Amino acid sequence: MGFVPNTDEDRREMLKAIGVSSFEELISDIPPEIRLKEDLKLPEPLSEYEVLKELQSISEKNLDLNHAISFLGGGAYDHFVPSAVFTIISRSEFYTAYTPYQAEVSQGTLQSIYEYQTMICRLTGMDVANASMYDGGSALAEAVLLAIGHTGRNEVVIAGPVNPNYLTVVRTYTHPRKAEVKLTKFDSGVCDIEDLKSKVNEKTACVIVQQANFFGNIEDVFEIEKVAHKVGALFIVAIDPISLGLLIPPGEYGADVVVGEGQPLGIPLSFGGPYLGIFAVKEFLIRKIPGRLSGVTIDRDGERGFTLTLQTREQHIRREKATSNICTNQGLMMLAATVYMALMGKQGLREVANLCLQKSHYLAEEISKIEGFKLKYNQPFFKEFVVQTPMPVSKIKEKLQAKKILPGIDLSKFDGYGDGLLIAVTEKRTKKEMDLFVDELRNLVKG
Repeated sequence: MGFVPNTDEDRREMLKAIGVSSFEELISDIPPEIRLKEDLKLPEPLSEYEVLKELQSISEKNLDLNHAISFLGGGAYDHFVPSAVFTIISRSEFYTAYTPYQAEVSQGTLQSIYEYQTMICRLTGMDVANASMYDGGSALAEAVLLAIGHTGRNEVVIAGPVNPNYLTVVRTYTHPRKAEVKLTKFDSGVCDIEDLKSKVNEKTACVIVQQANFFGNIEDVFEIEKVAHKVGALFIVAIDPISLGLLIPPGEYGADVVVGEGQPLGIPLSFGGPYLGIFAVKEFLIRKIPGRLSGVTIDRDGERGFTLTLQTREQHIRREKATSNICTNQGLMMLAATVYMALMGKQGLREVANLCLQKSHYLAEEISKIEGFKLKYNQPFFKEFVVQTPMPVSKIKEKLQAKKILPGIDLSKFDGYGDGLLIAVTEKRTKKEMDLFVDELRNLVKG
């Protein structure tokens, strides 16, 4: 016996309230050719066991990273995640927690946020970090809104190749503000400083650079900082947190705002999310940052406690005073990053960064020995590099993916970024895997 919650009389009343005479009139705007004209041809019902078996069979058609070698990058990387990260974040008090409004019952969450903020500040060399953002793209977009609000200016200058997905988010966020986003030349794989100088002026709210940039190359951030601050613009730096195990932290070369994608810090790829947006600033911008801050205090009994000390969201203060309408932080992902950084420590993070550096240079050198392949840019790079190929990248991807090797990203899919194969190498890639990759590329050339 079927369960029909609405009677014919109920339907008549609803249609009358809507202002139509029949259900057909209600759906008259839906083209007839796409309407369901007969019952769906569904298979026979299955038992729970049979459904699970069928779903397992379907899922095994996916090419997951337990059965493939990944050289994909571009903002999401196949780094090793210690088992302790999953064990800790899977505890029910963390896994099911929402937002820590009631400090007296959220001490564990507030403490982990405080420790996360502290470690991000130490990693980036900045004064203040918030409790996190959604991802690297939205963090950068929020930084741009901060700069526009702080300076009262409406032009944004992109110094060199910045992740094109991030730029799409920036343009979406700034569209209502009618902000102008200017791009600089990067023919040599890094920002053209002279072109940057020609585009920066008294209307510039901020200059944005990615270090290492989208191609993996190292930018002259010291020179870019001078250009930005000479006209009173904010200097925004987008970082890969793993790179800071080796590279100079942005706080030491004058960054006003540091953003980044926190996925490399103990967060699996997960089909693209959820991820973690890093957001840190110098102290003079503390009241302009989006989201929330956790602080430490002393209660009336003299005991240390944690509480939310700053919440500039429109849910908490007058909308016209709010810095953002971001509704929450990525609490569970923030916790994963905190556990990862605590487990790795300074030395561990440095070792991971160094392995990425050394392995990527080894692979780049070996690929360059193959006839027709060469590095596109003659620049220092961190863990990613661009290779020019003697055949379409699409063909390389098709052939190698059939052998369970994910060779990298086809740059031709991004307007204005040229062509080539963007290859990323993390600490997980072994010499055997890299040599296999090289052999397969060599075999493609031989035909």
